[in-house]
Amino acid sequence: MATIELTDDTFEKAVTSDGITLVDFWAEWCGPCRQFGPIFEESSEQNPDVVHAKVDTEAARGIAAAAQITSIPTLMAFRDGVLVFRQAGALPKPALEQVVTAVKELDMDKVRAQIAEQAD
Repeated sequence: MATIELTDDTFEKAVTSDGITLVDFWAEWCGPCRQFGPIFEESSEQNPDVVHAKVDTEAARGIAAAAQITSIPTLMAFRDGVLVFRQAGALPKPALEQVVTAVKELDMDKVRAQIAEQAD
């Protein structure tokens, strides 16, 4: 599955739906973003069960502001509508593979229980 571009109209549905969605916040002028792009694209081909999405922070300033993006690239991972990973900086291929594997292996019942505990 190739990467998809998220917009104001598609962002919320993409990150709140069931399954895993990785979001790469990037900009055309950003060197590290351009280096990370092919790694992210390759991951999308190797993990067709994971939605790989990109947000151009220049074109979608509202999304970037709402997501509190202060540095790019920033990678976020959502699983079943829950933000489970967030990191600024371009990841090398092995690190991105590690993130994808870890998100796939999460016990979401435990994650939800931890979130509920923190809310109390």
